[in-house]
Formats: sequence, C-alpha cells, structure tokens
Amino acid sequence: MGKGIYNMINKIFALVLGVCLMGVMNSCGEYQKMLKSKDPVAKFEYAKKAFEQGKYAQAYTLLEDVVTLFKGTDKAEESLYLLALSHYENKDYIDAASYFQTYYMRYPKGKYAEPSRFYCGFGYYLDSPDPQLDQSETIQAINELANFIDYFPKSDKVPIAQNAIFELQDKLTLKELQNAQLYYNMGIYRGNNYESAIITAQNAIKEYPYSKYKEELELLILKAKYQEAQLSVEERKADRFRDVVDEYYSFINNYPDGPSRQEADNIFKIASRHASD
Repeated sequence: MGKGIYNMINKIFALVLGVCLMGVMNSCGEYQKMLKSKDPVAKFEYAKKAFEQGKYAQAYTLLEDVVTLFKGTDKAEESLYLLALSHYENKDYIDAASYFQTYYMRYPKGKYAEPSRFYCGFGYYLDSPDPQLDQSETIQAINELANFIDYFPKSDKVPIAQNAIFELQDKLTLKELQNAQLYYNMGIYRGNNYESAIITAQNAIKEYPYSKYKEELELLILKAKYQEAQLSVEERKADRFRDVVDEYYSFINNYPDGPSRQEADNIFKIASRHASD
C-alpha cells in the first residue's frame, strides 16, 4: 500500500471518528438538556425517540420524571406503559414488573392491559433464579402468568405463558427433588431422614403431578422406603418390606421401560424375600 493511500485512509478514518464523536456529544448534550427541561411533553417525546433507538435507560429516566404529571391526561396510559417497557427492555425485570402491575391495576381495561399482564409475568420468569436459590420470583411469575391466561384466554401469547408456567413448575419440582435427595443422603443422621425424603417427594408429586421429574421422585420414594425397611426393628421389617413391594409395583406400572427399571428390580428382589418372612 502506497504512503499516499495510507495517509488518505487515516484522514478518512479520523473524519468519520470525529463525526461520530460529535454525534455522540450532541446526543448527550441534548439528553442532558432534556433532563433539566420543565416541559413534560418535550421529555415524553424525547423518551419515545430514545426508546425507539434502544436507549432504554434514557427513556425510563425521563419518563419517571413525567409519568405522575400525566395522570388524568391523554398521555397517562402510554407514558406509564412505556416506562414499564423501557425497564423491561433494559432487563430491569423487577422494576418493570412493578410498573406493569401499577398499569394494569390502574387501567384494568386499558389499551395496554394485555401486554402489561403478560410482560409482568414473563419478566419474573426471565428473572427466576437457579433451583437452589430462593424461588419467590418463580412463584410470582407463575401467579402473574396464570392471571394473564385467565384475563386474556384468547391472546396469541397464551401458549408462551403456558410453556413458561410448565418450565417454572419443573424448576420448583427440581428444588423439592433436591431437598428430598438431601434428606435421603443424610440417612439416619440425627433422626430418620428417609421419612423426611418420602414426605418431601410425595408432596412434590401432589403439587406438580405432571412434572418431568416425577419418575425420579417416585424412585426416591421407593429407595427411601427400602432403606427404612432395612433399618427397621425385626417385628416391623416384614410390614415395611411389603410396603416396599407395593411401592415397586406402583413404580413399574408407571414406568415399565424407564431407565431406573433395573435398580427398582434389584430392590424388589430383596424386599420380596423379606416381605414373606
């Protein structure tokens, strides 16, 4: 590459960079000017433009200044909804949910009631943490999405909401499965933790009967009952093992070709011998 061409490219690059920087500076200057403005309509219009450009933080910062001023005006609904949506697009899901809730409670039949209820629940869904953590957002998401389906059963977003609910319920079931497994692993440490494992797993099945973790929960119940029978006093062993046999038949009836069939069969072989003693 010749020196002249190299210098020309550098000049063009510097020119483009300068134009871009001037644009950014002008944009920032305009935004700062708008922050100080006493004109709520001008702030609102600038916030809409910022939202369209993907500048969500600018949008919600300006909207938070004016949304209360628009109460009772023709801009009240749109400004509140756009405020919530700006937080949502910025991935501030908890703040977004709070504003969406404010909207649909204030305007239950409003123009944006349907998307507000949906995005409120779906925001909680997106913010739902890993199963081992507190599941308050998960439960809130299920409640909000279920309410959305109740209010708008013909919405095209109903299948999305239903799938999200199923996924969230599986997350809650997994948390209970992990708790039950923890009890099982503790064995007889400071008490009969096998019984706690059984109760936890049974409650999870009752609460979420269609979970994809149901087979694992039922297998854990079978294993825990088997361990309880093994550790029972002699006069109760036969009864406990008969309970294990009953649990085995229930398990294979539900999962005759499941991946845990062999493990269940091994438990049955031992339990059936003791059950007849």
